[in-house]
Amino acid sequence: MPATTFDAIIIGSGQAGNPLATALAGAGRKVALIEENRLGGSCINYGCSPTKTLIATAERLNQLRTAAQVAAPETANAADLKADLAAAVARKDRVVAAMREGVRANLTKKQPNITLFEGHAAFTGPYALHVALATGRTQDLTAPLIFINTGTRAAIPDVDGLADVGYLTTTQLLDLKELPEHLIILGGGYIGLEFSQMFRRFGSRVTIVESGPQLLEREDDDVCRGLQEALSAEGVEFVLNARAHSASRSPSGTITLSATTSTGERRLRGSHLLVATGRTPNSDKLGLGFAGVKTDEKGHIPVNNNLQTNVKGVYALGDIHPGPQFTHLAYDDYRVVRDALLHGRKRSARERPLPYCVFTDPPMARIGLNEGQAQDQKIPYRVATMPVRTIGRAQHTSYTQGFWKVLVGKDDRLLGATLLGPEAGEIMAVIEVAMAGRLKYQQLQEMIFAHPTWAEGLNNVFRDLKKGGK
Repeated sequence: MPATTFDAIIIGSGQAGNPLATALAGAGRKVALIEENRLGGSCINYGCSPTKTLIATAERLNQLRTAAQVAAPETANAADLKADLAAAVARKDRVVAAMREGVRANLTKKQPNITLFEGHAAFTGPYALHVALATGRTQDLTAPLIFINTGTRAAIPDVDGLADVGYLTTTQLLDLKELPEHLIILGGGYIGLEFSQMFRRFGSRVTIVESGPQLLEREDDDVCRGLQEALSAEGVEFVLNARAHSASRSPSGTITLSATTSTGERRLRGSHLLVATGRTPNSDKLGLGFAGVKTDEKGHIPVNNNLQTNVKGVYALGDIHPGPQFTHLAYDDYRVVRDALLHGRKRSARERPLPYCVFTDPPMARIGLNEGQAQDQKIPYRVATMPVRTIGRAQHTSYTQGFWKVLVGKDDRLLGATLLGPEAGEIMAVIEVAMAGRLKYQQLQEMIFAHPTWAEGLNNVFRDLKKGGK
C-alpha cells in the first residue's frame, strides 16, 4: 500500500503536539497526529495533573489535622485522620480521564484536517514514517514537516539487583491503592520531594536517599535547607551523600537499599521503593538514524533556536530536546513553531524566561537567576531577602514558613527571584511580569497592592538590599 501524504506529521500528543496539530489544521494544513500511549502526554497522564490532584488531597488532609493550631479545638481528633488512598486515586483518575477525553474530542470531533493514528511510529527515511497501529495493522506516512514530541520516561540508575526488587516509577506509584508502610525514594530532586511530602501526609514513613550533598542541585543552598527543614518537620527522613549500589527483596517482601555514605555503609529497609532519579528521552525507538536525525550522548535531540533538528523540516519539541523539562516550556515550543510557520514571526526558543514551581508545602518558585548562577556568570547583583513570617497575610493565616529572595542588578532592574513560601508561584508571576517590563525594583516597592495579600510583601522585600557575590 502506498504511503499517505500529509502536510505535517506530529509524533506525540503532548503539550506541544496537540496545540500545534490544532493550529496547523485550523490553517488548512492536512495533519497526522501519532500517539503510542495515552492522549495528552505526560502532563495529563502521569505528570502535572495526576500528581497535583493527589497533592491537593494530601494538603486537605494536613489542613484538617492541623486545624486545632488555629483555635479549632473540636478538630483535635483529626490528628489521627487516615487517608483512603484508593478513594484519592479514584478521584485522580476521574480528573485525568476527563482531561484526556477533552483532548480526544478536540482532536477527533472538532478538527476535520487532523487524522489520529494510535500506535508506534518509526522513521524509514528523512520524511517517511512507518506506524505499527494498536489494531495490529500498519500505515506508512510521509510529510515535508515532521515534529517529534515523544517526551521522556523514568531513568533507571545502574544499581545491582534493582531490576529484581519490584521498584516503582512515579507513573506506577500514582496508581498504588494500598498505602506503603515505608516508602524509600531514590532521588532528592523536584519529583522526589513532591512525592515524599504527599505520601508522608497520606501516612507512610518516607525516606529520601540522595547522592548529592544537598537537595535540588540547581537551587541555592539556603533554599534547599529551607525545604529540607520543612519536610523534616513533617517526618520525612533524609540520607544525603548516599551512593546506592545494591538492592534486594527478602522473602517477606521487605526491600533493602544499600548505599555508601560519608559516614559509612547504610542499609535502608522499606516496603516500597520509588526510583526518582531523573528522566531519559524517548528517542531510542524512533529509527532516527534512517532520517539522519542526530542525538546527543544522553539521547536528546539537539535543536537550533527555532527548534529544528539537523535535518531540515524535522523539529523536536518538549522534553525530547536538551534543556529544562517543563510543561509550560513545551507549550511555548508550540508557540515558537506556530509563529514561525503560520505568522511569519521568528522568536528564539533560547531567549525566554524560565519560571517553575515545586509543589511542596511550602511551595518553591523560581524565575530568572539565583545567587549561584549570578556568581558563576560573574554578574554583579544585590540580594534582598525577607522571612515570610513578616508578611501580614502570613500572620493572619499562620502559614509562616519560608523566605523570599530577589536579585537586583546594577541598574536596579530585577535579575531573578526564588520564593519559598505560601502562594510562591503566584507571587513569582508578578515578578516575572515586572522583569518582562524591565521595571526597576523601586516601582514594585512603591506599587499599591490590595491589603492584606501575599503580593503586598513586595512593598517590603527590597528594604535591605545587600551586595552579593563571594
